Amino acid sequence: QVQLVESGGGLVQAGGSLRLSCAASGRAFSSFTMGWFRQPPGKEREFVSAINWSGGNTYYADSVKGRFTISRDNAKNTVYLQMNSLKPEDTAVYYCASRAGVYGYTDHARYDYWGQGTQVTVSS
Repeated sequence: QVQLVESGGGLVQAGGSLRLSCAASGRAFSSFTMGWFRQPPGKEREFVSAINWSGGNTYYADSVKGRFTISRDNAKNTVYLQMNSLKPEDTAVYYCASRAGVYGYTDHARYDYWGQGTQVTVSS
């Protein structure tokens, strides 16, 4: 069993930055692919970013490429999402998730464990 707890969300003005953290409990964190997804108001959950077990491979949605950076610290069982140049359209509940393997990393159905989510609101 893996438990994931997100933190770092909040209200920020457009152009600002936030760093989300996701702390994992349980074994084998360092073997999991970790992903960030978001769900804007009234919309479906969408892929944001993912990172493989070692941190050597990272993946981004086109909408956040160049603005967001995913990273992980396996010693701390934590994955991060640094979000810069935030836009109002980035407003959403952000979720972290974990899974074994990396194939199909954009597909939320392939992730086994999820956090409770953290709200990010970007004002214009």
